Amino acid sequence: MVNDVEDDDSCPKPVGRRSVFYYGVGHMLNDITSACWFTYLLLFLTEIGLSPRDAAIVMLSGQIADGFATVFAGELIDRFGHFKIWHGAGSILVAISFSSVFGGCFPCQIFSSCSSIVETISYSTFAAIFNMGWAATQVSHMSMVNCISLNSTSRVAMTSCRNAFTMVANLSLYAVALIVFSTSKAKTHADIENQYRWIAYTVIFIGCCFVGIFHLGTKEPRLKIRVHGTSYARISWAYWFKKVLYYQVGLVYMLTRLVQNVSQAYLAFYVMDDLRMAKSAKALVPAIIYISSFFVSVTMQEMSWTGQRLKACYSAGGILWVFCGASILFLPRSMRAFMYVISVVIGIANALMTVAGVSMQSVLVGSDLNGCAFVYGSLSFLDKLSCGIAVFVLQSFQSTSPRSEQTLSTEYISVTRYGLGLLPAVCSLAGVAITYTMKLQTPYSNPLVEPLLE
Repeated sequence: MVNDVEDDDSCPKPVGRRSVFYYGVGHMLNDITSACWFTYLLLFLTEIGLSPRDAAIVMLSGQIADGFATVFAGELIDRFGHFKIWHGAGSILVAISFSSVFGGCFPCQIFSSCSSIVETISYSTFAAIFNMGWAATQVSHMSMVNCISLNSTSRVAMTSCRNAFTMVANLSLYAVALIVFSTSKAKTHADIENQYRWIAYTVIFIGCCFVGIFHLGTKEPRLKIRVHGTSYARISWAYWFKKVLYYQVGLVYMLTRLVQNVSQAYLAFYVMDDLRMAKSAKALVPAIIYISSFFVSVTMQEMSWTGQRLKACYSAGGILWVFCGASILFLPRSMRAFMYVISVVIGIANALMTVAGVSMQSVLVGSDLNGCAFVYGSLSFLDKLSCGIAVFVLQSFQSTSPRSEQTLSTEYISVTRYGLGLLPAVCSLAGVAITYTMKLQTPYSNPLVEPLLE
Protein backbone atom coordinates (compact mmCIF):
# COMPACT_ATOMS: atom_id res chain seq x y z
CA MET A 1 0.00 0.00 0.00
CA VAL A 2 1.34 3.39 -0.97
CA ASN A 3 0.55 6.08 1.57
CA ASP A 4 3.57 8.29 1.09
CA VAL A 5 3.73 11.23 -1.26
CA GLU A 6 5.03 10.38 -4.67
CA ASP A 7 7.74 12.48 -6.22
CA ASP A 8 7.30 11.88 -9.92
CA ASP A 9 8.05 15.27 -11.45
CA SER A 10 5.69 14.97 -14.40
CA CYS A 11 2.66 13.35 -12.85
CA PRO A 12 2.59 11.73 -9.39
CA LYS A 13 1.26 8.18 -9.51
CA PRO A 14 -2.28 7.61 -8.34
CA VAL A 15 -2.83 5.72 -5.12
CA GLY A 16 -4.25 2.21 -5.23
CA ARG A 17 -7.71 0.92 -4.42
CA ARG A 18 -6.82 -0.29 -0.93
CA SER A 19 -5.23 3.00 0.08
CA VAL A 20 -8.33 4.87 -1.09
CA PHE A 21 -10.55 2.46 0.85
CA TYR A 22 -8.56 2.58 4.10
CA TYR A 23 -8.50 6.37 4.00
CA GLY A 24 -12.19 6.59 3.16
CA VAL A 25 -13.39 4.65 6.21
CA GLY A 26 -11.40 6.80 8.64
CA HIS A 27 -14.15 9.36 9.18
CA MET A 28 -16.98 6.90 9.79
CA LEU A 29 -17.24 7.49 13.55
CA ASN A 30 -17.37 11.24 13.03
CA ASP A 31 -19.88 10.90 10.22
CA ILE A 32 -22.29 8.58 11.97
CA THR A 33 -22.29 10.62 15.19
CA SER A 34 -22.58 13.85 13.22
CA ALA A 35 -25.61 12.47 11.36
CA CYS A 36 -27.22 11.65 14.69
CA TRP A 37 -26.25 15.08 16.05
CA PHE A 38 -27.81 17.10 13.25
CA THR A 39 -30.79 14.83 12.54
CA TYR A 40 -32.01 13.95 16.01
CA LEU A 41 -30.49 16.32 18.61
CA LEU A 42 -33.09 19.09 18.32
CA LEU A 43 -35.87 16.51 18.00
CA PHE A 44 -34.63 14.60 21.05
CA LEU A 45 -34.23 17.67 23.23
CA THR A 46 -37.66 19.08 22.39
CA GLU A 47 -39.30 15.68 22.90
CA ILE A 48 -37.89 15.43 26.43
CA GLY A 49 -39.22 18.88 27.29
CA LEU A 50 -36.61 21.52 26.45
CA SER A 51 -37.86 24.61 24.64
CA PRO A 52 -36.74 25.14 21.02
CA ARG A 53 -34.48 27.99 22.17
CA ASP A 54 -32.79 25.89 24.89
CA ALA A 55 -32.32 23.06 22.40
CA ALA A 56 -30.67 25.53 20.02
CA ILE A 57 -28.37 26.72 22.83
CA VAL A 58 -27.15 23.14 23.31
CA MET A 59 -26.36 22.81 19.61
CA LEU A 60 -24.76 26.26 19.46
CA SER A 61 -22.46 25.47 22.41
CA GLY A 62 -21.24 22.36 20.62
CA GLN A 63 -20.72 24.21 17.34
CA ILE A 64 -18.75 27.01 19.03
CA ALA A 65 -16.50 24.51 20.82
CA ASP A 66 -16.05 22.65 17.53
CA GLY A 67 -15.17 25.84 15.66
CA PHE A 68 -12.41 26.94 18.02
CA ALA A 69 -11.10 23.39 18.43
CA THR A 70 -10.64 23.02 14.66
CA VAL A 71 -8.35 26.05 14.54
CA PHE A 72 -6.22 24.91 17.50
CA ALA A 73 -6.08 21.33 16.23
CA GLY A 74 -5.00 22.55 12.79
CA GLU A 75 -2.20 24.67 14.21
CA LEU A 76 -0.91 21.92 16.49
CA ILE A 77 -1.00 19.31 13.71
CA ASP A 78 0.98 21.64 11.45
CA ARG A 79 3.55 22.14 14.22
CA PHE A 80 3.97 18.58 15.43
CA GLY A 81 2.43 16.30 12.79
CA HIS A 82 1.29 12.80 13.87
CA PHE A 83 -2.02 12.76 12.04
CA LYS A 84 -2.98 9.31 13.32
CA ILE A 85 -2.36 10.17 16.98
CA TRP A 86 -4.67 13.17 16.71
CA HIS A 87 -7.21 11.07 14.86
CA GLY A 88 -7.12 8.30 17.45
CA ALA A 89 -7.29 10.62 20.45
CA GLY A 90 -10.20 12.55 18.95
CA SER A 91 -12.05 9.32 18.17
CA ILE A 92 -11.70 8.14 21.76
CA LEU A 93 -13.09 11.44 23.07
CA VAL A 94 -15.99 11.25 20.60
CA ALA A 95 -16.87 7.69 21.60
CA ILE A 96 -16.82 8.45 25.33
CA SER A 97 -18.68 11.75 25.25
CA PHE A 98 -21.32 11.13 22.57
CA SER A 99 -23.24 8.61 24.64
CA SER A 100 -23.67 11.30 27.30
CA VAL A 101 -25.19 13.74 24.80
CA PHE A 102 -28.12 11.35 24.30
CA GLY A 103 -27.75 9.55 27.61
CA GLY A 104 -29.91 11.72 29.82
CA CYS A 105 -29.12 14.52 32.25
CA PHE A 106 -26.57 13.20 34.74
CA PRO A 107 -26.42 16.38 36.91
CA CYS A 108 -30.23 16.18 37.16
CA GLN A 109 -29.89 12.72 38.69
CA ILE A 110 -27.08 13.79 41.01
CA PHE A 111 -28.83 16.93 42.30
CA SER A 112 -32.37 15.51 42.00
CA SER A 113 -33.38 18.49 39.92
CA CYS A 114 -35.19 18.60 36.58
CA SER A 115 -34.73 22.34 36.08
CA SER A 116 -34.52 23.37 32.44
CA ILE A 117 -31.43 25.45 33.30
CA VAL A 118 -29.63 22.43 34.77
CA GLU A 119 -30.64 20.30 31.78
CA THR A 120 -29.45 22.90 29.29
CA ILE A 121 -26.08 23.31 31.03
CA SER A 122 -25.61 19.55 31.27
CA TYR A 123 -26.34 18.81 27.64
CA SER A 124 -24.33 21.85 26.51
CA THR A 125 -21.27 20.67 28.44
CA PHE A 126 -21.26 17.19 26.94
CA ALA A 127 -22.02 18.67 23.51
CA ALA A 128 -18.92 20.87 23.78
CA ILE A 129 -16.69 17.94 24.84
CA PHE A 130 -18.02 15.76 22.03
CA ASN A 131 -17.39 18.45 19.43
CA MET A 132 -13.82 19.09 20.56
CA GLY A 133 -12.97 15.44 19.98
CA TRP A 134 -14.87 15.53 16.71
CA ALA A 135 -12.81 18.52 15.55
CA ALA A 136 -9.46 16.83 16.23
CA THR A 137 -10.53 13.77 14.24
CA GLN A 138 -11.93 15.82 11.35
CA VAL A 139 -8.96 18.13 10.85
CA SER A 140 -6.38 15.35 11.07
CA HIS A 141 -8.30 13.17 8.60
CA MET A 142 -9.09 15.89 6.07
CA SER A 143 -5.57 17.35 6.01
CA MET A 144 -4.01 13.89 5.75
CA VAL A 145 -5.22 13.47 2.16
CA ASN A 146 -2.78 16.10 0.91
CA CYS A 147 0.19 14.27 2.40
CA ILE A 148 -0.88 10.90 1.02
CA SER A 149 -0.75 11.99 -2.63
CA LEU A 150 0.08 15.01 -4.77
CA ASN A 151 -2.01 13.64 -7.64
CA SER A 152 -5.09 15.86 -7.96
CA THR A 153 -7.30 13.06 -9.25
CA SER A 154 -6.22 10.76 -6.41
CA ARG A 155 -7.07 13.47 -3.93
CA VAL A 156 -10.56 13.81 -5.38
CA ALA A 157 -10.89 10.01 -5.36
CA MET A 158 -10.04 9.82 -1.66
CA THR A 159 -12.44 12.68 -0.96
CA SER A 160 -15.14 10.88 -2.97
CA CYS A 161 -14.50 7.64 -1.09
CA ARG A 162 -14.66 9.50 2.21
CA ASN A 163 -17.95 11.04 1.11
CA ALA A 164 -19.25 7.63 0.01
CA PHE A 165 -18.58 6.26 3.49
CA THR A 166 -20.27 9.34 4.91
CA MET A 167 -23.32 8.06 3.08
CA VAL A 168 -22.73 4.57 4.52
CA ALA A 169 -22.50 6.10 7.99
CA ASN A 170 -25.74 8.01 7.55
CA LEU A 171 -27.53 4.99 6.13
CA SER A 172 -26.30 2.91 9.07
CA LEU A 173 -27.71 5.49 11.47
CA TYR A 174 -31.09 5.59 9.77
CA ALA A 175 -31.25 1.79 9.60
CA VAL A 176 -30.61 1.62 13.34
CA ALA A 177 -33.10 4.43 13.99
CA LEU A 178 -35.75 2.77 11.82
CA ILE A 179 -35.41 -0.46 13.78
CA VAL A 180 -35.49 1.30 17.15
CA PHE A 181 -38.44 3.54 16.32
CA SER A 182 -40.37 0.64 14.76
CA THR A 183 -39.82 -1.89 17.54
CA SER A 184 -40.14 0.29 20.64
CA LYS A 185 -42.92 2.67 21.60
CA ALA A 186 -42.05 5.91 23.39
CA LYS A 187 -44.88 6.74 25.79
CA THR A 188 -42.92 8.32 28.64
CA HIS A 189 -39.93 10.58 29.12
CA ALA A 190 -37.80 7.57 30.07
CA ASP A 191 -38.90 5.66 26.96
CA ILE A 192 -37.75 8.50 24.72
CA GLU A 193 -34.35 8.62 26.43
CA ASN A 194 -33.96 4.85 26.09
CA GLN A 195 -34.72 4.98 22.37
CA TYR A 196 -32.04 7.56 21.66
CA ARG A 197 -29.60 5.96 24.10
CA TRP A 198 -29.74 2.67 22.18
CA ILE A 199 -29.25 4.54 18.91
CA ALA A 200 -26.21 6.33 20.36
CA TYR A 201 -24.58 3.17 21.72
CA THR A 202 -25.09 1.29 18.46
CA VAL A 203 -23.67 4.01 16.19
CA ILE A 204 -20.63 4.41 18.45
CA PHE A 205 -19.90 0.70 18.15
CA ILE A 206 -20.25 0.78 14.35
CA GLY A 207 -18.04 3.85 14.04
CA CYS A 208 -15.30 2.46 16.29
CA CYS A 209 -15.06 -0.68 14.14
CA PHE A 210 -14.23 1.43 11.10
CA VAL A 211 -11.77 3.58 13.05
CA GLY A 212 -9.89 0.37 13.83
CA ILE A 213 -9.81 -0.58 10.14
CA PHE A 214 -8.46 2.86 9.26
CA HIS A 215 -5.63 2.72 11.80
CA LEU A 216 -4.65 -0.82 10.85
CA GLY A 217 -4.63 -0.14 7.12
CA THR A 218 -3.25 3.40 6.86
CA LYS A 219 0.36 4.37 7.45
CA GLU A 220 1.31 7.70 9.00
CA PRO A 221 1.97 10.04 6.02
CA ARG A 222 5.12 12.15 6.08
CA LEU A 223 4.36 15.77 6.90
CA LYS A 224 7.74 17.29 6.01
CA ILE A 225 8.39 16.03 2.52
CA ARG A 226 10.44 17.05 -0.49
CA VAL A 227 8.58 18.11 -3.60
CA HIS A 228 10.68 18.45 -6.75
CA GLY A 229 13.80 18.40 -4.58
CA THR A 230 12.74 21.30 -2.34
CA SER A 231 12.32 20.98 1.40
CA TYR A 232 9.25 22.87 2.59
CA ALA A 233 9.25 24.64 5.96
CA ARG A 234 6.15 25.35 7.98
CA ILE A 235 3.90 27.95 6.35
CA SER A 236 2.61 30.91 8.37
CA TRP A 237 -1.03 31.93 8.58
CA ALA A 238 -0.32 35.20 6.75
CA TYR A 239 0.59 33.23 3.61
CA TRP A 240 -2.97 31.94 3.32
CA PHE A 241 -4.62 35.22 4.30
CA LYS A 242 -3.01 36.89 1.27
CA LYS A 243 -4.65 34.46 -1.15
CA VAL A 244 -7.99 35.44 -2.68
CA LEU A 245 -8.72 31.77 -3.33
CA TYR A 246 -8.52 31.09 0.42
CA TYR A 247 -11.52 33.32 1.06
CA GLN A 248 -13.42 32.02 -1.94
CA VAL A 249 -12.93 28.39 -0.98
CA GLY A 250 -13.74 29.22 2.65
CA LEU A 251 -17.06 30.83 1.71
CA VAL A 252 -17.99 27.99 -0.64
CA TYR A 253 -17.19 25.35 2.00
CA MET A 254 -19.11 27.27 4.68
CA LEU A 255 -22.16 27.61 2.43
CA THR A 256 -21.97 23.93 1.49
CA ARG A 257 -21.95 22.83 5.11
CA LEU A 258 -24.78 25.26 5.92
CA VAL A 259 -26.85 23.64 3.18
CA GLN A 260 -26.24 20.13 4.46
CA ASN A 261 -26.22 20.60 8.21
CA VAL A 262 -29.16 22.98 8.59
CA SER A 263 -31.30 20.97 6.18
CA GLN A 264 -30.39 17.80 8.05
CA ALA A 265 -31.33 19.41 11.37
CA TYR A 266 -34.83 20.27 10.16
CA LEU A 267 -35.56 17.27 7.96
CA ALA A 268 -37.10 15.14 10.73
CA PHE A 269 -39.25 18.06 11.90
CA TYR A 270 -40.42 18.68 8.34
CA VAL A 271 -41.57 15.15 7.57
CA MET A 272 -43.20 14.71 10.98
CA ASP A 273 -44.77 18.10 11.72
CA ASP A 274 -45.28 19.81 8.37
CA LEU A 275 -46.07 16.85 6.12
CA ARG A 276 -47.42 14.60 8.91
CA MET A 277 -45.81 11.49 7.42
CA ALA A 278 -45.50 8.18 9.27
CA LYS A 279 -42.96 7.99 12.10
CA SER A 280 -40.78 5.69 10.04
CA ALA A 281 -40.37 8.53 7.51
CA LYS A 282 -37.99 10.39 9.83
CA ALA A 283 -35.54 7.55 9.14
CA LEU A 284 -36.68 6.53 5.64
CA VAL A 285 -36.53 9.95 3.95
CA PRO A 286 -32.96 10.69 5.11
CA ALA A 287 -31.96 7.16 4.08
CA ILE A 288 -33.14 7.80 0.52
CA ILE A 289 -31.08 10.99 0.42
CA TYR A 290 -27.92 9.15 1.41
CA ILE A 291 -28.49 6.18 -0.86
CA SER A 292 -28.54 8.48 -3.90
CA SER A 293 -25.54 10.39 -2.53
CA PHE A 294 -23.63 7.15 -2.11
CA PHE A 295 -24.02 6.11 -5.74
CA VAL A 296 -23.02 9.56 -7.01
CA SER A 297 -19.94 9.62 -4.75
CA VAL A 298 -18.81 6.18 -5.92
CA THR A 299 -19.20 7.25 -9.55
CA MET A 300 -17.13 10.38 -8.97
CA GLN A 301 -14.17 8.30 -7.74
CA GLU A 302 -13.64 6.92 -11.23
CA MET A 303 -13.35 10.29 -12.99
CA SER A 304 -10.28 12.42 -13.66
CA TRP A 305 -10.60 15.96 -12.37
CA THR A 306 -9.62 19.50 -13.30
CA GLY A 307 -10.50 22.84 -11.77
CA GLN A 308 -13.17 23.48 -14.39
CA ARG A 309 -14.80 20.12 -13.76
CA LEU A 310 -14.91 20.80 -10.03
CA LYS A 311 -16.61 24.15 -10.68
CA ALA A 312 -19.13 22.56 -13.06
CA CYS A 313 -19.84 19.76 -10.58
CA TYR A 314 -20.44 22.16 -7.71
CA SER A 315 -22.64 24.43 -9.82
CA ALA A 316 -24.80 21.52 -10.94
CA GLY A 317 -25.34 20.46 -7.33
CA GLY A 318 -26.13 24.00 -6.26
CA ILE A 319 -28.74 24.49 -8.98
CA LEU A 320 -30.40 21.19 -8.09
CA TRP A 321 -30.65 22.34 -4.47
CA VAL A 322 -32.31 25.60 -5.52
CA PHE A 323 -35.12 23.64 -7.18
CA CYS A 324 -35.40 21.28 -4.21
CA GLY A 325 -35.55 24.18 -1.76
CA ALA A 326 -38.36 25.85 -3.69
CA SER A 327 -40.28 22.57 -3.79
CA ILE A 328 -39.89 22.02 -0.05
CA LEU A 329 -40.95 25.56 0.77
CA PHE A 330 -44.33 25.24 -0.94
CA LEU A 331 -45.00 21.47 -0.91
CA PRO A 332 -48.58 20.94 0.35
CA ARG A 333 -49.31 18.20 2.85
CA SER A 334 -51.60 16.46 0.36
CA MET A 335 -48.57 15.84 -1.89
CA ARG A 336 -46.35 14.47 0.86
CA ALA A 337 -45.40 11.40 -1.22
CA PHE A 338 -43.50 13.74 -3.58
CA MET A 339 -40.99 14.19 -0.76
CA TYR A 340 -39.46 10.84 -1.70
CA VAL A 341 -38.67 12.16 -5.19
CA ILE A 342 -37.22 15.36 -3.74
CA SER A 343 -35.06 13.24 -1.43
CA VAL A 344 -33.38 11.53 -4.38
CA VAL A 345 -32.49 14.86 -5.98
CA ILE A 346 -31.24 16.29 -2.66
CA GLY A 347 -28.93 13.28 -2.31
CA ILE A 348 -27.46 13.88 -5.77
CA ALA A 349 -27.02 17.60 -5.06
CA ASN A 350 -25.38 16.96 -1.68
CA ALA A 351 -22.82 14.57 -3.17
CA LEU A 352 -21.90 16.92 -6.03
CA MET A 353 -21.50 19.93 -3.74
CA THR A 354 -19.65 18.12 -0.95
CA VAL A 355 -17.08 16.32 -3.10
CA ALA A 356 -16.40 19.41 -5.19
CA GLY A 357 -16.33 21.77 -2.20
CA VAL A 358 -13.87 19.65 -0.18
CA SER A 359 -11.73 18.99 -3.26
CA MET A 360 -11.42 22.74 -3.79
CA GLN A 361 -9.60 22.83 -0.47
CA SER A 362 -7.06 20.35 -1.83
CA VAL A 363 -6.59 22.56 -4.89
CA LEU A 364 -6.03 25.52 -2.56
CA VAL A 365 -3.41 23.61 -0.57
CA GLY A 366 -1.64 22.24 -3.66
CA SER A 367 1.86 21.22 -2.64
CA ASP A 368 1.99 23.59 0.39
CA LEU A 369 1.60 20.65 2.74
CA ASN A 370 3.13 22.08 5.90
CA GLY A 371 0.20 24.43 6.36
CA CYS A 372 -2.61 22.19 5.18
CA ALA A 373 -4.01 21.39 8.63
CA PHE A 374 -4.44 25.10 9.39
CA VAL A 375 -6.35 25.53 6.13
CA TYR A 376 -8.81 22.77 6.97
CA GLY A 377 -9.11 23.90 10.58
CA SER A 378 -9.69 27.57 9.84
CA LEU A 379 -12.20 26.89 7.08
CA SER A 380 -14.06 24.47 9.35
CA PHE A 381 -14.18 27.23 11.99
CA LEU A 382 -16.46 29.28 9.70
CA ASP A 383 -18.56 26.21 9.01
CA LYS A 384 -19.16 25.35 12.68
CA LEU A 385 -20.01 28.85 13.85
CA SER A 386 -22.29 29.63 10.92
CA CYS A 387 -24.26 26.39 11.35
CA GLY A 388 -24.69 26.93 15.08
CA ILE A 389 -25.79 30.54 14.65
CA ALA A 390 -28.18 29.69 11.81
CA VAL A 391 -29.94 27.00 13.84
CA PHE A 392 -30.07 29.25 16.91
CA VAL A 393 -31.66 32.10 14.94
CA LEU A 394 -34.20 29.80 13.31
CA GLN A 395 -35.11 28.20 16.64
CA SER A 396 -35.49 31.63 18.22
CA PHE A 397 -38.45 32.23 15.91
CA GLN A 398 -39.92 28.88 16.94
CA SER A 399 -42.04 30.16 19.82
CA THR A 400 -43.31 26.72 20.74
CA SER A 401 -42.24 23.15 20.18
CA PRO A 402 -43.09 22.24 16.57
CA ARG A 403 -44.89 19.10 17.73
CA SER A 404 -47.47 21.14 19.65
CA GLU A 405 -48.53 23.20 16.66
CA GLN A 406 -51.69 21.26 15.83
CA THR A 407 -53.79 24.14 14.55
CA LEU A 408 -51.61 25.41 11.73
CA SER A 409 -53.19 25.65 8.31
CA THR A 410 -51.62 23.90 5.35
CA GLU A 411 -50.78 27.29 3.84
CA TYR A 412 -48.64 28.28 6.81
CA ILE A 413 -44.93 28.50 6.00
CA SER A 414 -43.24 27.29 9.17
CA VAL A 415 -39.75 27.93 10.48
CA THR A 416 -39.01 24.34 9.53
CA ARG A 417 -39.76 25.07 5.88
CA TYR A 418 -37.45 28.07 5.97
CA GLY A 419 -34.68 25.97 7.54
CA LEU A 420 -35.04 23.05 5.14
CA GLY A 421 -36.11 24.89 2.00
CA LEU A 422 -35.30 28.59 1.81
CA LEU A 423 -31.94 28.78 3.61
CA PRO A 424 -30.28 25.88 1.73
CA ALA A 425 -31.55 27.23 -1.60
CA VAL A 426 -30.15 30.72 -0.93
CA CYS A 427 -26.81 29.33 0.30
CA SER A 428 -26.55 27.05 -2.75
CA LEU A 429 -27.17 29.94 -5.11
CA ALA A 430 -24.55 32.06 -3.33
CA GLY A 431 -22.06 29.17 -3.49
CA VAL A 432 -22.58 28.79 -7.24
CA ALA A 433 -22.01 32.53 -7.74
CA ILE A 434 -18.74 32.46 -5.78
CA THR A 435 -17.58 29.32 -7.58
CA TYR A 436 -18.05 31.07 -10.94
CA THR A 437 -15.47 33.71 -9.91
CA MET A 438 -12.80 31.18 -8.85
CA LYS A 439 -9.60 30.47 -10.71
CA LEU A 440 -8.86 26.86 -9.84
CA GLN A 441 -5.56 25.49 -11.12
CA THR A 442 -4.81 21.79 -10.71
CA PRO A 443 -1.06 21.43 -11.29
CA TYR A 444 -1.20 17.68 -11.80
CA SER A 445 -4.01 17.35 -14.33
CA ASN A 446 -2.14 15.32 -16.95
CA PRO A 447 -3.90 12.10 -17.98
CA LEU A 448 -3.20 9.25 -15.59
CA VAL A 449 -0.86 6.54 -16.80
CA GLU A 450 -2.89 3.85 -14.98
CA PRO A 451 -6.46 3.54 -13.70
CA LEU A 452 -7.09 5.26 -10.40
CA LEU A 453 -8.76 2.30 -8.74
CA GLU A 454 -6.84 -0.62 -10.09
